[in-house]
Amino acid sequence: MARPRSEDKRSAIMSAAIHVIASQGLGAPTATIAKEAGVSNGSLFNYFETKADLLNQLYIELKADMAAAALDELPSESNIRKQMLHVWSHWLLWATSCPEKRRALVHLGVSDDITSDSRQTGRDALAGITKLLERSRENGPMRNAPLGFIVSMVDALADATIDYMINDPANADKHCMVAFNAIWRMIV
Repeated sequence: MARPRSEDKRSAIMSAAIHVIASQGLGAPTATIAKEAGVSNGSLFNYFETKADLLNQLYIELKADMAAAALDELPSESNIRKQMLHVWSHWLLWATSCPEKRRALVHLGVSDDITSDSRQTGRDALAGITKLLERSRENGPMRNAPLGFIVSMVDALADATIDYMINDPANADKHCMVAFNAIWRMIV
């Protein structure tokens, strides 16, 4: 009979996977992740059927974590600009406060192991942000552009801004605001 799974062990495996993937990339062996988590490699596979299963579940959890941080305490009664600024600044705060999560998510985002179902689940986690983005651009010059194109542009600017915020923390708020104003002018 299989032993009951421990949420603490699963959480330790996920935390270890974030750390190991962020530092070593997707090629890191599961044995390294298991060792970092303080479990045997066999125990890791009691929680995740395959390494690909671990990567997919980690991808989904990181997307959900990022979305939750961005939408936390969203001022829903405010105008759309204030709501988008809130999402933008909280998203960037998450990325600068959790650099390992960000690096792991970047690696996972380009992995062939991430299934289309997991990618869709990740997009679903970001649905609240997507709706705000759609509302923001509904009358702007980018209203007819494919949403994926807009998201790619916003992601690219976010990545550049996050790097500047990390490398120049004294001006992090300024970098965040300059980038937001650029996005706002582009889509509204």
